[in-house]
Amino acid sequence: MKHTVMLILLLIFLVTGCIQAPADDTMVIALVADGRERAYTQDTPITVGEFLRAAEIELGPLDEVNPPEFTQIIDGMRITVVRVEELTECERVEIARRQQRVLNEGLAPGEERLGQAGQNGIEEICYRVIVRDNIREAPVPISRTLISAAVDEVIYVGPDTGQLDPIPVTGTLAYVSNGNAWIVRESSSDKRLLTTTGDLDGRVFSLSDDGRRLLFSRETTGSDRETFFNRLWMITDTATENAPVSLLPENVLFAEWVPGQPNAISYSTGELASGAPGWRAHNDLSIIRIDAATGETLDLDQLVPPSTGGLYGWWGTHYQWSPDGTRLVWVRADRIGLVDTINGVIDDASPLISYPVFNTRGPWSWRANVSWSPDGALLLTTIHGNPIGSEPSETSPAFHIAAVAVDGSFTAEVVTNAGIWSAPQYSNDFIAYLQSRDLSNSISEAAAYDLVVADRDGSNAEIVFPPNGQPGLTRTAISFMWSPDGEEIALIYQGNLWIVDIASRIAHQLTLDGGVTDVVWTR
Repeated sequence: MKHTVMLILLLIFLVTGCIQAPADDTMVIALVADGRERAYTQDTPITVGEFLRAAEIELGPLDEVNPPEFTQIIDGMRITVVRVEELTECERVEIARRQQRVLNEGLAPGEERLGQAGQNGIEEICYRVIVRDNIREAPVPISRTLISAAVDEVIYVGPDTGQLDPIPVTGTLAYVSNGNAWIVRESSSDKRLLTTTGDLDGRVFSLSDDGRRLLFSRETTGSDRETFFNRLWMITDTATENAPVSLLPENVLFAEWVPGQPNAISYSTGELASGAPGWRAHNDLSIIRIDAATGETLDLDQLVPPSTGGLYGWWGTHYQWSPDGTRLVWVRADRIGLVDTINGVIDDASPLISYPVFNTRGPWSWRANVSWSPDGALLLTTIHGNPIGSEPSETSPAFHIAAVAVDGSFTAEVVTNAGIWSAPQYSNDFIAYLQSRDLSNSISEAAAYDLVVADRDGSNAEIVFPPNGQPGLTRTAISFMWSPDGEEIALIYQGNLWIVDIASRIAHQLTLDGGVTDVVWTR
């Protein structure tokens, strides 16, 4: 028994003698990486980064190490390596089309017609996706690219015109609504659609003196657009169902019937050009005589040859015939004068009136509207005024109304600070013009104006439209027209056609579709 105990003690001594206890400076480090946790011993002081390299752990550019690589290791430290990957993923999604319901007086009340087929758009959205140890985090949008825009579906709906009270209409009233020409005679309830293509561009819209022939311009599309931007067209008889006929002139910036010369049209042209506004004026004027039934060209004469057109001439010279068709006024950016119709000469150095040029600071140039007095002795126009304060003359917000004798004998300012879109017009006994509600903000297209009627010298001015407390008229109202008898005015208000009786100040709405852009009125 004694010998057995001694043998056991000897064995224990031998076994324990073979096991060495760790030295005091040996460290045990735990490493968690790539889905495993392992233990390491380290007996020399190094950084976490050096430890990882010794353990053959290769780090990616986005991998995260905790604690940071510059940290000195210590006994019992737990080092964690999180593998990080950043992905970019893109997807294409549909943009839902919208539906617009647009009133169109060419349809019967309640009738619906597809005006434009809608189409969904496509947008490409790219996301940044972070993956940490094979676990995806929520994607974050980083870019959106429009591949194709959504096209709204347009449904034309015939309005209930019964809510408009019919009124008698003197002479022939024509207007443009939603790109189409309309005619009204005798009663406001008797409106008739003359075109259906919806492509009148608004540059030309002129009725002959007798109201029988309508002249207008239509924009071009497709391959034709590479050659010219519009073409002149005519309705040969507005009292019938005749289809429009195409005339010879194209790239037309201005055109009107020549008073006193049957079937004669004067027009000026331009050409396509790069950059805004997309065309450059020739500042010319030609007269074409046509067959009234077919539109065939019978004669063509150039009255004013092409020229640079003075300051801002790229926008074009405007012209206006006197009521009897014997004299012609020209309008440029800073002056107005008469054309020598015998020699086709514009004497830019000797105008009837000149004023500081107005710099619009945009891709357009302002031209004053001009109205002849019925006897052809006077011109009524808007002129750019001198600075009000310390601003440069070319940016002055002052615009006045002036009467000018065509014989050059006098010029008189009849209204002060009316606004850039005042567009004054003579009638037999009065003048009408638009008066800006805010002198400092008369230039924008949304600027508010009132329609004013006054004596021909500007006295006894009264606002006749819109009613007190209602929103003002905007730039689209500059095409307002006196009736042939001088007792009413047709104008555009909030996209609809209205007629105002001057004596009673009563206004009547003629349309409901909100698409009116131009109006002319003749006997």
